[in-house]
Amino acid sequence: MEAVITLLPGDGIGPDVTVSARRVMQAVADKNGHRFEFQEALMGGIAIDEIGNPLPDATRAACEASDAVLLGAVGGPKWSDPNAPVRPEQGLLQLRAVLGVYANLRPVKIYPELAAASPLKAELLEGVDLLVVRELTGGIYFGEKSRDADSASDLCVYERYEIERIVRVAARLAAGRDKRLCSVDKANILETSRLWREVTDRIMDEEFPDITLETLLVDAAAMHLLSRPASFDVIVTENMFGDILTDEASMLAGSMGMLPSASLGDSRRGLYEPIHGSAPDIAGRGIANPCAAIASAAMLLRHSLDLEDEAVAIETAIAAAISGGARTADIAAKGEQPISTDEMTAEIIRCLS
Repeated sequence: MEAVITLLPGDGIGPDVTVSARRVMQAVADKNGHRFEFQEALMGGIAIDEIGNPLPDATRAACEASDAVLLGAVGGPKWSDPNAPVRPEQGLLQLRAVLGVYANLRPVKIYPELAAASPLKAELLEGVDLLVVRELTGGIYFGEKSRDADSASDLCVYERYEIERIVRVAARLAAGRDKRLCSVDKANILETSRLWREVTDRIMDEEFPDITLETLLVDAAAMHLLSRPASFDVIVTENMFGDILTDEASMLAGSMGMLPSASLGDSRRGLYEPIHGSAPDIAGRGIANPCAAIASAAMLLRHSLDLEDEAVAIETAIAAAISGGARTADIAAKGEQPISTDEMTAEIIRCLS
């Protein structure tokens, strides 16, 4: 297997964890006879500082010409002024549109050894293994916006085809898991949600009758994610709801530093990134947790390069490192000695089967 992988280290701890993911992917390539060509490009705040554009033309071209893209993190206090004409997050929204990735996959699986790191009671976490599928390129984030001195508006629009394609993605994923799908909306209030529910019900009834469908209002879903998280298999929802619910779900695992994501479209090329932010307070200190970035690399191998065995090997190695007691500061319990980003990476590589 030969592949070109574009790395976008970005801001804050992005460069720290991207290096770790690259090291693991290179170890996998060496072990299995693959050839991965890595190329780095600017994106986010650093791209604004150096070029004045959060997604430079050269970065856009590199991503479009690659087999997969791995992002570290974007943003930070330096670029946090909401009134600034150019912000790091704009680069991410543009990149999603450029790559045509509309389905964001965020798995949440609990490592038993880290149950104490979660704010939830350990008994609520038993058996938690869920996947949130978030629609990524529609809704209020991409709608027309306006603002004057006394008012502001953000238009939320969903086309029927946008709902159809994300529901089909989620249903196919559910078919390969426990055959349960939960659709989250706000159909008691929002017209976009009423369309969402109508389309979802029809597709599930006509195309996926063997999948059990549950429908929840977003406020109820937020409550049930904390009160009965193990009851969920695959959750599908719109852009803003998914953004909020996935951050909530990350707390089940105890740290955002453990959770990966994949953003996919109709082609095999995808965008992969840890769900944690840029954490500028610990950037460059060598203490960031690389597990989410490394797990994102595993998703890259699975979904963009069709290397399932290699993806499983990375995920198994992460679990083995955790089981063996490896802990970065964010997941270390009282009395446990945390290790560095490099040490955690090295331990995961050592555990590769």
